[in-house]
Amino acid sequence: MTALTLSTSSAAALRADAVVVGVAKGAKGPVVAAGAEAVDKAFGGKLAAVLETLGATGAEGEVTKLPAASGLKAPVVLAVGLGDVPAKDDGYDAETLRRAAGTASRALSGSKKGAFALPIEDVASAAAVAEGALLGAYTYDKSNGNGGSAKDSKNAKNTKSTKDADKKNNGPLAEVALVGGKPRDKAYKAAAERASALVEEINRARDLINTPSNLLNPADFAAEAVAAAKEHGLKTEVLDEKALKKGGYGGILGVGQGSEAPPRLVRIAYTHPKAEKTLALVGKGITYDSGGISLKPAGHNETMKCDMSGAAAVFATVVAAARLGLRVNLTGWLALAENMPSGSATRPGDVLSMYGGKTVEVLNTDAEGRLVLADAITRAGEEKPDAIVDVATLTGAMVLALGNRTFGIMTNDEAFRTSLHEIAEEAGEQSWPMPLPTHLRKGIDSPVADLANMGERMGGGLVAGIFLKEFVADGITWGHLDIAGPAFNEAGPFGYTPKGGTGAAVRTLVRLAERAADGDLG
Repeated sequence: MTALTLSTSSAAALRADAVVVGVAKGAKGPVVAAGAEAVDKAFGGKLAAVLETLGATGAEGEVTKLPAASGLKAPVVLAVGLGDVPAKDDGYDAETLRRAAGTASRALSGSKKGAFALPIEDVASAAAVAEGALLGAYTYDKSNGNGGSAKDSKNAKNTKSTKDADKKNNGPLAEVALVGGKPRDKAYKAAAERASALVEEINRARDLINTPSNLLNPADFAAEAVAAAKEHGLKTEVLDEKALKKGGYGGILGVGQGSEAPPRLVRIAYTHPKAEKTLALVGKGITYDSGGISLKPAGHNETMKCDMSGAAAVFATVVAAARLGLRVNLTGWLALAENMPSGSATRPGDVLSMYGGKTVEVLNTDAEGRLVLADAITRAGEEKPDAIVDVATLTGAMVLALGNRTFGIMTNDEAFRTSLHEIAEEAGEQSWPMPLPTHLRKGIDSPVADLANMGERMGGGLVAGIFLKEFVADGITWGHLDIAGPAFNEAGPFGYTPKGGTGAAVRTLVRLAERAADGDLG
């Protein structure tokens, strides 16, 4: 994990491999942003002109490297674009700072230390820069010690050799020094500690998502949860296939019965003695999704190790809450299974008896996530939490609706839906509130069961939400986050977002837990 330090030194006096400054897009050319005054002075006040000569415009995501001027301790200046100059008296918003810091961290991959002299006006902007810089420094490479989510003995035999890793990936930036941070100020120190803990847990989720499915089956995932629980003083309960059968968890068993790697249901709980609110988080944990008998078409299987991103997000959130000492009770439910075709697999047309007694006709075995979630949501509801939020890479329909960077929000309470959307925006994650139209409910009626796992094709993401709502106990506020788009980035990295697993929804869930700790659930 990249180290984070708060520095009172001048950007000119700080020893580092590079000093990072912000440059904005002005009406007449690039404008050097606040925080870089000492660096600009070393260039005789002409840093903007030098950057313009080199082709810099200040556009968001733009990176320009140049040799440092005399008087700077760092040998390189890295200018990162912030986008348009903000309106008068309006500083740069938190997400702009996160993305710029993340872009700079990625550009400094392999370096020992970066001095970040980006615009820091207050604790909030310092937190944004810290968070973005740490998120951008992530790499998935077990040989560099950044991970630890899969069993070391297995990983040692199956990841790239150290020699190959050194050729293609020099590892993450080792240290982020935040120029303008105040190490003796309690608020700044707390913000830095929060950023470090939060990002380390997001990286835990990223590591799990990026781990190949042959190295992370349901039992392996459960073992990771148990190990983390011991480290952070959390309580865990793991239901194996025998316990699941005895308990009547027909959804999880039905999805997992085609695989040689049996399913698991993990309960991981954090409690605080002064908590007034209790949250239950439920995560879809399909460690590999072939589609089952309803096999996915060619070209749709290669990244299906990421179908446990919801469970990874829930797991990371519970651990983060414990590390931050939030005054809330938080229970995570990880519904873990591998969806494979075989002679023992569930067939289209089969009827499953779910936990709690409802029956479901399986019309499509590739609509499996809602089946494991339904069991876990029902079980979570028995503990009568103040709210349940499930998180899942649930439907391709949601990707078609919202694209690859935005997740959908559905709830049984309009105020809670609005609150979740606001919380996501505050945390820096893109989301959009979606409806649960009552007319779509009829589509999941079944002639042979209480309901079917498929309905109308159009609005398929909404139909999935309607299905899940059927398993929420009366009187419990519920939210559903469909993170199918942003959970796994198949394109190139951008801002603080790496290629591969992103850790989507962790920031939103942690912020939700923080609000609950303050007695506010929306």
